[in-house]
Amino acid sequence: MREPELVRFEIEGAEMAVRLAGDREKPALLLIHGFPSSSESFRNVIDTLARDCFVITPDLPGFGGSEPVERPSFSRFADMIDGLLARLGAGAFHLYLHDYGAAVGLHLATRAPRRIRSLIVQNANAHQIGMGPQWSATRAYWDDPTPERETEATAHLTFEGTRDQYVGGVPRDIADRIDPRWEEDWRIMSLPGRLETQRALVLDYRSHLARFAEIADYLDRWQPPALMLWGRHDIFFDLEETLSWMKALPRMEAHILDGPHFLLETHPAECAALMSAFVKRAEGPRQDDEMKRT
Repeated sequence: MREPELVRFEIEGAEMAVRLAGDREKPALLLIHGFPSSSESFRNVIDTLARDCFVITPDLPGFGGSEPVERPSFSRFADMIDGLLARLGAGAFHLYLHDYGAAVGLHLATRAPRRIRSLIVQNANAHQIGMGPQWSATRAYWDDPTPERETEATAHLTFEGTRDQYVGGVPRDIADRIDPRWEEDWRIMSLPGRLETQRALVLDYRSHLARFAEIADYLDRWQPPALMLWGRHDIFFDLEETLSWMKALPRMEAHILDGPHFLLETHPAECAALMSAFVKRAEGPRQDDEMKRT
């Protein structure tokens, strides 16, 4: 097995960084990170997953090593990842959803359901019930995007707010297991054009909520094989969101772990083992021609 390699592609006129690992002849697994991180989120699971998959872990535009783009949006990010997948020859793929990655990845799923081999849901929201009172300032901004309300909705775009994405509200013994990845995240967010991207995405996340009915229809009709890995100490998405996913996908395999929003920081070995076993089961009944369908 080859070591993960960082490759850069020009997609729609912007440079996108992506980590690749594993044999390209094996089933593709697309891992999409959330805010405020990058493909580094998967550093502790890539090696295990690459034993059985061709692992594709891009940095979203304006995150990690990928350049910011004009008019950033989750829909445009999906367009760019679609272009990346085409460059890599990845027709069908297993899709990992986390945080902002769900807003991107579910565009890919609803646009071309037959490409999705399975879903892996890790603290990813797609239902209203997951959006608790902690979202009140952001919802107010979406309803009336004034400068004053933008200031309230983007108050987390600071060093302290970046740190809290990892350890805010997390029990001390669990928080102590988390590497201070927020330091590098904040350094990158402070580069030219990066905070503008983040502010734009805070507003554009309302477009993700506007698609919840479309996403529900996709899940109901296609019932993709699904695995849930959920850190129960998530302060952003309410735990009730897990029930919504399980009701939408009654055959979903679900694991609620004693971890944070960034579950792979505290439980990488457990999650990698569960994902590997799940992908093998999902691939088991497929015929070769089905695995390559587009």
